[in-house]
Amino acid sequence: MACVTATITLAAPPTVVWAQVTDPRQLSRWWPRVARVELDNGGAFTEVLTTEKGRDVRADFVIAESIEPHRWRFVQELDETPFAAVLRESQTTIELQPSGNGATELSLSLERKPRGLGRFGGPMMKRAAKRQLSQALLRLGEIHGTAD
Repeated sequence: MACVTATITLAAPPTVVWAQVTDPRQLSRWWPRVARVELDNGGAFTEVLTTEKGRDVRADFVIAESIEPHRWRFVQELDETPFAAVLRESQTTIELQPSGNGATELSLSLERKPRGLGRFGGPMMKRAAKRQLSQALLRLGEIHGTAD
């Protein structure tokens, strides 16, 4: 299993950060490779991702947990998708904590359980997840500013 977590302290209050990070329509502003998001009724959404070669790939998600304003978790729907060949499970968790002076400590976690031959790519999967989280936090820092 590849589980990676990264944290940043943002110079915005938890309510402001929560409003952005839990709105799937805003993922394209801060989550890497998301070109756009399509909403589905009932707590589901689809990310349209752009690959390095410029192709679009769809990834479907279900909101699995929402505890305002502290924790938001979404799980990727993998059955009958190209992702199912390499992943048994994939979920993203966002946690927020007040951090004094109106700041917010934001923690992002990616948990991916590989399938089949994907099990042997664990270190590569972890490196890719770290890059993805690093880019996401960088963009959130640009949007909200950082508190050091």
